[in-house]
Amino acid sequence: MNDEQIITPAHLRADAGQLAAGFPALLARAQHLVASLNLGSHGRKRAGVGDEFWQYRPAISGDSRSAIDWRRSARTDAQFIRQMEWQSAQTVHFWVDSGASMDFSSDANLETKSSLATVLALALAILLSRAGERVGLLSDPRPAKSGESQIQKIAQTLAAIGEKSDYAYPPQKALPNGSRAILISDFMGEWEPLVRAISKTADQNVSGCLVQVLDPTELSFPFKGRVIFESMKSSLNFETLRANSLRDEYIQKLAERQDALRTLARKSGWRYYTHNTDSAVQSAFLWLYNATEQGAAR
Repeated sequence: MNDEQIITPAHLRADAGQLAAGFPALLARAQHLVASLNLGSHGRKRAGVGDEFWQYRPAISGDSRSAIDWRRSARTDAQFIRQMEWQSAQTVHFWVDSGASMDFSSDANLETKSSLATVLALALAILLSRAGERVGLLSDPRPAKSGESQIQKIAQTLAAIGEKSDYAYPPQKALPNGSRAILISDFMGEWEPLVRAISKTADQNVSGCLVQVLDPTELSFPFKGRVIFESMKSSLNFETLRANSLRDEYIQKLAERQDALRTLARKSGWRYYTHNTDSAVQSAFLWLYNATEQGAAR
């Protein structure tokens, strides 16, 4: 006899009240995530105009004589330039997918994709803001800023629950040349609108990261027997009597989507990462931290 499963929004949606309750809990969790990794000061070691000494380097053709450190150069036959650490603020914009598909959770003991993505984005925003970098949301028309008040605004916006469609796409916003963008989503929506949105952001000379957050069942497709699949907004549904027969095709389609995302990121000069909700959020946070550091030094 076939097992019977009915996959409905009521069955799969974790308690959305966790976010609806307001931003204080979200803010506290993000701050705890930052503290738990004990990353220390946010390193931004790269050459530029600043007050902090970084390193000496040999002088090369084209360097101004006024830039030469004559005291250091007097110790050898070579001439050396005293490099200072870059201290001008960078700008990082975040987009956390607000589509209903992100409310999916296959187990009451697992948080939703939306909850994990929101905490991840806010934690990195806190870390960057503490280092004096400007942070903002792609959905906010106002310029990015640093400081505690900006973090409060970001937390409030991310914690708000509004009307949702099944899938969402990154909004368009004019970004500063050379800034960075962090896009966090399940990237399960239609492909062409997604490509257009990401490409338009990358075309502004913006470096960035695509972080794909998935539920474990979306990676393994463990379903058997009769299953009714229904989208979170009930706009799409599909019934099958032999769900297990669809597994290989589903796994292949998912692999193709991930390969396409990886290729899109590479062509844009971005980075791509996949995280599933039954893994520790710290691993995704550490990856993002390192990726942001590497992007800043490009």
